[in-house]
Amino acid sequence: MRIAYDVTPLSHPRTGVGNYILGALTGMLEAGGGHEVVAFGPVSIHGRQLLNAALDGLPAQRCTITVPFAHATRRAWGAVGWPPAERFLGGFDVLHFSDWMRPPQRAGLRATMIHDLGPLHFPERLHPRTVRMHTVNAREAQRCDLVFVNSEFTAADAVEQLRIPRDRIRVAYPGVGRAFSPDGARFETAEPYVFTTATDDWRKNLETLRSASSLLRADLRLLAPADVGHIDDERLAELYRGAAAFCYPSRFEGFGIPIVEAMACGVPCVVSTH
Repeated sequence: MRIAYDVTPLSHPRTGVGNYILGALTGMLEAGGGHEVVAFGPVSIHGRQLLNAALDGLPAQRCTITVPFAHATRRAWGAVGWPPAERFLGGFDVLHFSDWMRPPQRAGLRATMIHDLGPLHFPERLHPRTVRMHTVNAREAQRCDLVFVNSEFTAADAVEQLRIPRDRIRVAYPGVGRAFSPDGARFETAEPYVFTTATDDWRKNLETLRSASSLLRADLRLLAPADVGHIDDERLAELYRGAAAFCYPSRFEGFGIPIVEAMACGVPCVVSTH
């Protein structure tokens, strides 16, 4: 079987979605099964460097195209519906695309991934472009032969919100990267800290956590990504291991990969119920 797998989100600095996509690709390649996996997608010049770094060492075929104004090009390609993906990839049995684009195709099984439906639940709280993109992609998922989700919660949400039949949905839980374990270096600071991966994005709810942190004892500080700078997996694992606790106050998530990463590193977790 020849599987075309969209890797365009790897052309940006990786967060939970990018890590999920890379992990799924790595898992498919390690599982083998005699399938031919092709990593594909139109990306920018700068994005191609990040993409190549993410795919380094993986035995997947590559069909990545450098284009100007990559975001606009991807959206226009899906809107126009031409040329079909076969023009660049040749024939394939399965086309799996991310929520970054909806490439047209002539034949083969059509599959996509829904990480969460937050933009449909809270359109007034998110950037209009984000809402438009996710709304269009949600409609496209309704026309797919197969839809992957990262949790039973997201599966139920897709059935309720999008009316996708449950038998067309498959739950594929996220894995935990090899860097995340209790063993290894710890992030060193002069005082103990509570670590969070929350950002200023409304859904991540950092402002509430900062307000609550004033109730902590005086020698326990709150440490967020903005306080640390660039964080790769190794540094992230060090931050988890060194923390007195990990806090995840998100208002809405499909899964919440940082929670299992932190648990894998052996740190106590305080999380919201969303």
